[in-house]
Amino acid sequence: MNRKYAAEAIGTFCLLFAGTGAIVVNSVSDGAITHVGIALTFGLVVMAMIYAIGDVSGCHINPAVTIAFWVAGRFEGKQVVPYIVSQCVGAFAASGLLRVMFLEHPNLGATLPAGDWWQSFIFEVVLTFMLMYVILNVSTGAKEKGIMAGAAIGSVIAFEAMFAGPICGASMNPARSLSPAIVSGELSHLWVYLTAPVLGALLAVPGCRCTQDPGCCSNERGECGPPIDMI
Repeated sequence: MNRKYAAEAIGTFCLLFAGTGAIVVNSVSDGAITHVGIALTFGLVVMAMIYAIGDVSGCHINPAVTIAFWVAGRFEGKQVVPYIVSQCVGAFAASGLLRVMFLEHPNLGATLPAGDWWQSFIFEVVLTFMLMYVILNVSTGAKEKGIMAGAAIGSVIAFEAMFAGPICGASMNPARSLSPAIVSGELSHLWVYLTAPVLGALLAVPGCRCTQDPGCCSNERGECGPPIDMI
């Protein structure tokens, strides 16, 4: 297997196993981890993975991020599907392992709206917009290379999960929502978490172009953003 695809699969596995695992453990341990602990777990595991595999695959570990990088002209189109497949493989492996460990858990950390679906849809669009906006501004091409990129991106995920998690679950990642939903059979409102993050990530592309220095338009499409860095 191409090492980039292996890195994406392993990175997404770690994200799901730690993040949704924290949700599951919290529910079976009477809240020992707490909501704050769950939010920090998601942020910390993403930060750790960026430093671990950022220079290998770019550590997208999120189909919405991969698609947005491609639309921004900073990622090869021929690698979009293999990246997404790799991410889903890693996500399903994590949810499958959690199912084996916690046979009676009802949803394995699946993302579910706490109120009306449209409220969570808007939350997911805005949250993913914010996340992708930061990613586009701290990354080089399609890779997170800066020494503080991992801290910046991980902190965004942590604070978004902190304030929005109780309402929408703060998924921001179709693979993160898909695998626990399928493995647990909890499919209600799954479409929200498959579509809203992609829409939010795509909206971040023109948002980044609006705020970047015009002189930075040096990638292959002549669009605003750091030079294209195909991986």
